[in-house]
Amino acid sequence: QVQLVESGGRSVQAGDSLRLSCAASGRTFSRNAVVWFRQAPGREREFVAAISWSGGSTDYADSVKGRFTISRDNAKNTVYLQLNSLKPEDTAIYYCAADRMPIYSGYYDSWGQGTQVTVSS
Repeated sequence: QVQLVESGGRSVQAGDSLRLSCAASGRTFSRNAVVWFRQAPGREREFVAAISWSGGSTDYADSVKGRFTISRDNAKNTVYLQLNSLKPEDTAIYYCAADRMPIYSGYYDSWGQGTQVTVSS
């Protein structure tokens, strides 16, 4: 089973940018789609972005479209989430998950522990 570790979260000001990383260990996840979720205090976990195994297909939540970019480097066994034009409502714990399939299916093999992003106005 692949182990996932997120990093890159921190406290920033509105309008700033961050890049989150999701690093895999234990085995490669180059044949898995990878998905980013987030969960804000008192709210349910929500989908943020997904990327296919090759990086050729991506999908985004409407709330982040045009501001966030998901990408991957399979040679480094890492998926990234670039967060631009951050807003206070982006404050949440961000998690990555390895999908069971090469293209986003909604079924996950592994989850990371999350990284906290806090955006102040």
